[in-house]
Amino acid sequence: MEMDAAKQEFLNEFGEHYGYPNAPKSIDQIRATEFTRLQGLVYLDHAGATLYSELQMQSVFSDLTSNVYGNPHSQSESSSATLDILSDARQQVLDYCNASAKDYKCIFTSGATAALKLIGEAFPWSCNSNFMYTMENHNSVIGIREYALGQGATAIAVDIEDVHPVTSGETISMKISQHGVQRRKVAGLTEGEPTGDTYNLFAFPSECNFSGLRFGLDLVNIMKESSRRISGISSVCNNGQWMVLIDAAKGCATMPPDLSKYPADFVTISFYKLFGYPTGLGALIVRNDAAKLLKKTYFSGGTVDASIADIDFVKRREHIEHMFEDGTASFLSIISIRHGFKILNSLTVSAISRHTKSLTLYTRKMLLALRHDNGSRVCVLYRHHNSMELCHEMGPIVSFNLKRPDGSWYGYREVEKLASLSRIQLRTGCFCNPGACAKYLGLSHNDIISNTESGHVCWDDHDIMNGKPTGAVRVSFGYMSTFEEAKKFVDFVASSFISSSNHIDHGNHLKGIEKGFLDTGYHLESITIYPIKSCGGFCARSWPLSNNGLKHDREWILKSLSGETITQKKVPEMCFISTFIDLSQGMLFVESPRCKKRLQIRLELDANDGDIEDIELYGQRYKVYSYSNETNVWFSQAIGKPCTFLRYSSCDQDFLLNKTNGAAACRGAKSMLSFANEGQFLLVSEESVSDLNKRISSDVQKGIRGTAMEVNASRFRPNLTVSGGRPYEEDGWRDIRIGNTYFRSIGGCNRCQMINIEQNDGQVQKSKEPLATLASYRRVQGKILFGILLKYASDDGEWEQVDSWLHVGQVVYPNSL
Repeated sequence: MEMDAAKQEFLNEFGEHYGYPNAPKSIDQIRATEFTRLQGLVYLDHAGATLYSELQMQSVFSDLTSNVYGNPHSQSESSSATLDILSDARQQVLDYCNASAKDYKCIFTSGATAALKLIGEAFPWSCNSNFMYTMENHNSVIGIREYALGQGATAIAVDIEDVHPVTSGETISMKISQHGVQRRKVAGLTEGEPTGDTYNLFAFPSECNFSGLRFGLDLVNIMKESSRRISGISSVCNNGQWMVLIDAAKGCATMPPDLSKYPADFVTISFYKLFGYPTGLGALIVRNDAAKLLKKTYFSGGTVDASIADIDFVKRREHIEHMFEDGTASFLSIISIRHGFKILNSLTVSAISRHTKSLTLYTRKMLLALRHDNGSRVCVLYRHHNSMELCHEMGPIVSFNLKRPDGSWYGYREVEKLASLSRIQLRTGCFCNPGACAKYLGLSHNDIISNTESGHVCWDDHDIMNGKPTGAVRVSFGYMSTFEEAKKFVDFVASSFISSSNHIDHGNHLKGIEKGFLDTGYHLESITIYPIKSCGGFCARSWPLSNNGLKHDREWILKSLSGETITQKKVPEMCFISTFIDLSQGMLFVESPRCKKRLQIRLELDANDGDIEDIELYGQRYKVYSYSNETNVWFSQAIGKPCTFLRYSSCDQDFLLNKTNGAAACRGAKSMLSFANEGQFLLVSEESVSDLNKRISSDVQKGIRGTAMEVNASRFRPNLTVSGGRPYEEDGWRDIRIGNTYFRSIGGCNRCQMINIEQNDGQVQKSKEPLATLASYRRVQGKILFGILLKYASDDGEWEQVDSWLHVGQVVYPNSL
């Protein structure tokens, strides 16, 4: 009922524009018949890649299985048919941007990035040229400056301060603010009087993929006709002719540029952002007079009329498309775009724009309305200026970050991880748009350089550095997006980042108890050793300790042929590999349902046991032993992909990579670790597991969660399981003693999707639990904590006992914080 009331309120405000009332199908019919695979999934990354329709793919499949399409460079009947369809496809692309075939040509490329690269390579740069681009530009546009600077040209980033110029007589009331001028000294090139015509290039996106800001296309005419009179850039506009590039990869899906009104010289398009399929195909729409200026060096099959192999002779083809499309075009993909355009044309681009705009405005409005109990805003939106008045200039993107009640930031990776648990797909980071990212987040050059030197790179987890976000959260809508998706997303933000239950129980029952090692009734319930990282472990009643933790724990790893460590995150089937160590025989036994033979590996090494090599893992350099090809083949069969089997020998504690300047490096720097991620030991309590199960069961009964389930302690891969106290008391332990061995807590264990993997009847199954329930009450500073990590309690984290063992049943003496 709540959804019905909310939707009616939404329709009262946006019903005129939502849902394609004049199209053959309503939005609900489109979703029910053409996107059945989205059941229960909220997809909000259409700026990254929109989704293909099932009807569209049926049409593609029917087309390709009903017709024979040959190489368009041949002259057979099937090849001629292909050539005709390619010609029609070019016209469809031109029509989409209202471009006359008399003035423009369509060059197919492997994507929008390839189209931009083509412009950079072939543009007629000189020492007197300027490459000017707006700060809000994708890296693929900014990368053009490498070609410009390499030819001695000037590169300048600018901000457009008025995207709606007004003319008054001969004065244009438009201002562009200029950032630093970039030049390089290029050997053999000298700046001076032009030896020929000078050409300059101005590049801007039709829609910023970071904020959704739509740039006024009047910029095209102003730059081409009146650039010398624009305030702020007159110093760089005095020489030569200006040409204009529009990056329409994002904006084309809802507002393609009208090239009959705004005659840009170059427009780049990406088809998977229009209708999902095909990927790996883009287009460059180029004005004929601009194309004649492009200087192409390389020639290939399909681009020449004639060439001679043993002398310097080549005659290039005259048609622009043929001259620039190297090799055989991706003709089956090009043939497929007509089925995508058919979908868009049935809805009309104007209706798609209105539909997505209604969802965008609703989402912005609802996010801005969210408040914490103290009245502070939850959401900071990134858009042009700080008023709702300019929302008509925004595309279907909502970019933002979230704040806590005290004003500190939630990390965008925390938002992304929790959204994934709620089956909401979105995007985080800077979206390959460094200028917009720095501009909206207030990041200075020093901030960015400092963050980079501290190890931050694209796609890592460093989302907050020095108190500032390093990126943002972005949701974006496509033609098939629905109100229900927008509302589910807003409800997710409200429940996950405002709810009073968003806290962590630190087990502070111990406060007030006299400090010291206390007999609280805890005992060691189980001991588990995991010889091979990410594979199955085994339990033991007693087990010896070593300098690295439990003897032989995580002493072996599997490494891919590309050098990556293989874990269950990438290869869940590793959970089926079982291990057991017989200390009396000095043997590691390994079994897999995919391998008939049980593998036996001797624990004692000698000089002939294989080569020693160096690898880097978790910021440390390790010396490892390698094994025979026969052993590697066994493990490759067990996990279904080629790999090598390696054994820990030692690690260089003096070698810590700068890029791991985070918790893992700090925790492990003084602790001897084998291949454990952070701590020498991982401890969980039975009571905490029991409390978690009660919460999962309660949520199922309330209808918050889906199917009933129960997890046991082994799901968390602990080395030590304790029992005898209250849930989460372990959070407050500083030190513990078991027998004669002392351990120190180095904090909670941050959990990931790996605990959602379970074995069931020989099959790997993934679910949202238990991580989704843990996220509802065990979140702190972007981490979902369960269990604690331990190291030996000596000052340097090293083991000081000789021939020490742990035994199930031993009393556990905690010392509270």
